[in-house]
Amino acid sequence: MGKTLAAWIMMAGAVAAPSMGPRETVETMVGRVVTLVQDIDAPKSESLAADRRTAIRKLARELFDFEEVTRRTLSRHWAARSADERAEFVALFTDLLERSYINRVEAYAGETITYSAEAIDAGYATVRSKILTDRRNDITLDYRLHLREGRWRVYDLQIDGVSFVSTYRSQFDRIIQSESYTALLERMRKKSFEANVAERGGKKL
Repeated sequence: MGKTLAAWIMMAGAVAAPSMGPRETVETMVGRVVTLVQDIDAPKSESLAADRRTAIRKLARELFDFEEVTRRTLSRHWAARSADERAEFVALFTDLLERSYINRVEAYAGETITYSAEAIDAGYATVRSKILTDRRNDITLDYRLHLREGRWRVYDLQIDGVSFVSTYRSQFDRIIQSESYTALLERMRKKSFEANVAERGGKKL
């Protein structure tokens, strides 16, 4: 294993310091992820890739408040769910989001990331950033955070002005209204199962 990757895997579970502001929190955590992806000292192997993905998952769970993301995404349907139902949906949605995040991160090819502004309003904040792609097109990426248990955590992302939470909220609400919550849950379970099978190289239990 590359020395740089080994060091960052050991640090991946480190919690952002409580004294960090929202911008510093985002910059620090995103910087750690980028370092993992850019480790040129690391050999290419399946075990290494698995270790790196585990490290990225840990960092993602420090940066994102997946329970809050899920609550906002289910919106009015959240209140009708039992504690066990909420816990299962949070776990399934978190798994989906983490996989999506890992796929996007692993596609990173050295694009320039800049942070332009930070706005704080009591326990909420917005950190504005831009990604300059190889096509010289700017992608605006705004992080929406809230203060939870003394730390700033991301609960939504706006990509070129489009809210990540709102997009999923519309999709989930449409399925629940046209079919049922159970139908949505079954879809989530299926996605998680298929992703796990694919990750194991198609070998079923």
